[in-house]
Amino acid sequence: MSASTPDISGQERDSADLAQFGYKQELKRSLGTFSSFAVAFSYISPSTGIFTLFALGLTTLGGVFIWTWPVVALGQFLIALNFAEVSSHYPVAGSVFQWTKYLAGRTYSWFTGWIYMFAGILTVTAVVATLPLALIPALNGLGWHSLGTGSADHVLHTQELVAFITLIVITVLNIYGVRLVAIINNTGVVFEILGMFVFAIILMVFHNHQGFHVITNSGGIHVAPNTFLAAMFMSLFVIYGFDTASTLAEETRDPRRSAPKAVLFAVVGAFIIGGVFLLGVLMAIPNLHSAMTASGGLGVGPANIIEENFSPHFATLYLLVVSAAIFVCCLSIMAATIRLCFGMARDNQLPLSKPLAQVAPKLHTPVWTCIAIAVLAAVPFIKYAGAGIIAIAATGMIYLSYFLGNIVIMRARTRGWPKVSAPFRLGRWGILVNVLGLVYGGAMLINFAWPRAASNPEPRQSGGLLSLGIGFLNKIPILWTAVIVIALVGAVYYFAVGQRKTFPPVTAPSPDDPLPAAGAAPQVGS
Repeated sequence: MSASTPDISGQERDSADLAQFGYKQELKRSLGTFSSFAVAFSYISPSTGIFTLFALGLTTLGGVFIWTWPVVALGQFLIALNFAEVSSHYPVAGSVFQWTKYLAGRTYSWFTGWIYMFAGILTVTAVVATLPLALIPALNGLGWHSLGTGSADHVLHTQELVAFITLIVITVLNIYGVRLVAIINNTGVVFEILGMFVFAIILMVFHNHQGFHVITNSGGIHVAPNTFLAAMFMSLFVIYGFDTASTLAEETRDPRRSAPKAVLFAVVGAFIIGGVFLLGVLMAIPNLHSAMTASGGLGVGPANIIEENFSPHFATLYLLVVSAAIFVCCLSIMAATIRLCFGMARDNQLPLSKPLAQVAPKLHTPVWTCIAIAVLAAVPFIKYAGAGIIAIAATGMIYLSYFLGNIVIMRARTRGWPKVSAPFRLGRWGILVNVLGLVYGGAMLINFAWPRAASNPEPRQSGGLLSLGIGFLNKIPILWTAVIVIALVGAVYYFAVGQRKTFPPVTAPSPDDPLPAAGAAPQVGS
């Protein structure tokens, strides 16, 4: 563990700490604790996930689906506790990839990082595709009435166009540096927290059509384990990405202390703000049965409920606030994915690692990595079928990455990790928290993988929105296809090329790392 000395500044101390891991300070270290929290909170962004999959939860279990929110929040807080301790030991860019590299070794960490990187890319796509769900109704309220009208194909095309423009904008902003992203992000987070909370209270007080008992009203649907598990998907899609605070550790001041706090505060903040917003929206539904059966059984989203309750001008203002929150969510998710890709490329673990690992000297950002993530995030738009379809694959792969990371941390704990103290520590509770996190994570992976039309449909069950062009693929659940294809492509690259590339020695400043079983991979060729 590095020791800070009184004769050097905090920046120098943090750079010296990073140097002990074998890395030079290239990214600009400009984020404080609040900015670190704000990036993690805006990655979670309750408004974004709620706007994406609210209708799924509503049509699956009526108002009762709100009870999935505290269940998922508690499970994710267990994961966050585990990750907070690890991030206090390893404050380097790359999150799960870096942790598994130090605690497990090369091959395991590579596949974990590969899966997590593409989960992040798909999440970028899903969230930029969510922005139109709030922004288009807001623009309609400002007089652009032609944007959200016409056939289903026309509406999807308009959503796709807005999403694509958003992707370009957030790429440019990320290229110009994390400080600019942080300024926009911090402002957006304040608006999201105040906007969601204040508007939710207004809904409860002045537009209460259902009453508090809506949380026990399933709309006639039988409440059973299978329906509850399916209804969890909105909550599962919202509460992840809290490890973003540790992914941006190399751009955070005093990350060993700041990152763990930000990780945990992000989960708690999202739970409170999102829970109040969910309750307010459910209470404001004019007719629960009509809301559940609208749009041919697809249900209504928060935008419809807002428009039904407020005057056009007030509804437009609300939707603009939500649109701003979703936009900063897009920024944060892309920033986190860029850092993960940069961390892997810096270790020579990706195709075209050399340009991907270059940091522009004036901007202090990995420009080519920003562009590469944007290009890959644009690929799903070739077969665009709405934000919900993309969110299914993204969320399942994120939870798989988290589970793989927790397995390694648990193995390390059984071998005596951590041997040295860090600013944030679980102490004797570490193993219990880790075990509970694995039980929860494993159960959710089964839930994700379970084939069902509501949460893991086959393309042929998408109502004609998605066709992969190959007969048998249209009969395979979407998440299965995404995981298998990404894993196979990764396996071909890694075993054909990747494992022969030079892998930097695993370097860390404490006796914890590497563990005896991990070691540094042999350096073979280049």
